[in-house]
Amino acid sequence: MKVLFSGIISLSAFLLPFSVFAQRSAAEYFEEGNTKAGTGDFNGAMQAYSTVISMNPDHAPSYFNRGLAKANLKDHRGAVQDYDRAIELNPKMALYYQSRGVSKSLQDDFRSAVEDYTKAIDLNPEDPKAYYNRGVSYAKLKKHRNALIDLDHALSLNPDELAALYARGNCKQDLQEYAGSLADFTRVIELSPKRIGAYAGRGLAKLELGDNQGAIADFTRAIELSPNDSEYYNNRGLAKNRVSDFQGAIIDFDKTIQLNPDNYQAYYGRGFSKGKLNDHRGAIMDLTKAIELKNAYVGDPKKTAYAGKLSREALDALREQVQENIKMENLTNERSEAYFVRGVNKSRVGDAKGAIEDLTRAVELNPTYSSAYFSRAMIRSASGDQMGAVLDFTSSIKLRSDYPEAYYLRGILKNSLGEINDGCLDLSKAGELGYQQAYKVIGSFCN
Repeated sequence: MKVLFSGIISLSAFLLPFSVFAQRSAAEYFEEGNTKAGTGDFNGAMQAYSTVISMNPDHAPSYFNRGLAKANLKDHRGAVQDYDRAIELNPKMALYYQSRGVSKSLQDDFRSAVEDYTKAIDLNPEDPKAYYNRGVSYAKLKKHRNALIDLDHALSLNPDELAALYARGNCKQDLQEYAGSLADFTRVIELSPKRIGAYAGRGLAKLELGDNQGAIADFTRAIELSPNDSEYYNNRGLAKNRVSDFQGAIIDFDKTIQLNPDNYQAYYGRGFSKGKLNDHRGAIMDLTKAIELKNAYVGDPKKTAYAGKLSREALDALREQVQENIKMENLTNERSEAYFVRGVNKSRVGDAKGAIEDLTRAVELNPTYSSAYFSRAMIRSASGDQMGAVLDFTSSIKLRSDYPEAYYLRGILKNSLGEINDGCLDLSKAGELGYQQAYKVIGSFCN
């Protein structure tokens, strides 16, 4: 379900009056640019605005309109440069910041975009688009509570704005507020009955709320409107499994795999269905495929290539800066704490194999031992098993969601493995939780 930013539209919506120039011909070029922009000739418009700028280098509206022309030509880097100059000449125009924020958003520079939308809101607090755009940027940064506040505000100013309702439905789903998500998608469907993503989103909400038949109906409608989207069949198959329609589920998973042979979740769902229908050999084949297909966590982790910006050497240096905080804990009957501390000590005398054995025993005896997963991840990473380390940091985070060092280290590991976006989001979360070193790494490896 794709959420779009609002702002890159026809230039005719943004035409600004031209102040008196020393030469009349400059004004004529400006109007020529406006006319060409209004007809969709953005290359011609750009040339006309450039002529004006050559005559009057301090005319902010020409920089701004040229930036809009570049944005419409998808040259967002060039657009940002023109918006920068327009803002330098006239820092009080909310629309300049708004448009620059859109171009930054479309380059995935969401943090900087948020700053621009905030400035636009400061200058014009009644513009719903600025709240919408900032809300979408917050959502892209996984700051869903901030996003929800902005989307609520946008809808308070324009209650039936489809894009904002749709974005808020997605945001609530990310926050696991499924009833609210369902309500938003329902309103979108009332206003726009052929909005495919709204049926798919509402179907997912119904799945989470236990309304499996309702989910099947919504996914069926999404399929009617978009019969070649594999995810809709996959999700309908999941809903059919939940109502024990295993034959129907297999049909949907077959279609999913036909449209997208790499959808390992469909193999998983089909394997489950086959098992329920006593086709155990078929189930094993499908589940094996689900495990192996495009799974970075199978095979020999020692042979993993460092595909990201972080080399093995840089990764090792960053990891070694992290200090483990080992605390004395009360010894339970199972002695998991003793295995944990012994494992840490073995690692410090160079016995990585013995350390991993002890830490593995610690988590077997106490599966909620977050610190033991963390320490085992550190040792696995130092031994070159980055995939195993990622899994252990993930386990640690699941058990303790406010563990900044775990987010930080998982972030640099993912970055080193080429998962740049996910890695940088982990680093962002670490910084949000107060681990300031994360921002230095973000500055070096995420931009």
